[in-house]
Amino acid sequence: MVMDDAQLQAIWQRRQRPLRAAPLAQPLGNLMKHTLGKRARQLGKLSEVWDELIPPELRDHTALEGFYRGVLTVMVDSAAHRFNLQTLLTGGLLKEIRARCPEAINKIRLVPGQFYTVDAETGSRRYGFS
Repeated sequence: MVMDDAQLQAIWQRRQRPLRAAPLAQPLGNLMKHTLGKRARQLGKLSEVWDELIPPELRDHTALEGFYRGVLTVMVDSAAHRFNLQTLLTGGLLKEIRARCPEAINKIRLVPGQFYTVDAETGSRRYGFS
């Protein structure tokens, strides 16, 4: 039996494995809506209060890292700035932050770390340490 090209092409197509690619729109949409969106809203409100109450010389050396179960995690770039911030927080600043925040802040955890800012003109990463 002789097969023409169309029949051979049809047989070949049926024997090919189907592509197992899944669309990413739904999982990414759910991630953005439920996980990242909630985190951005929470940290957005907290960052406004943080920017108002923390002195500029300390604010530039801190970054809000996360908020989970009432614990605000703040990354601080040096031990000296961490000590100064801890002193301010225990001196009454924590009560003031709690009073202004819509979320219930039980604790502020200061962790050492490095972070960067993005230069608006060039778009490159710029480390903000002194």
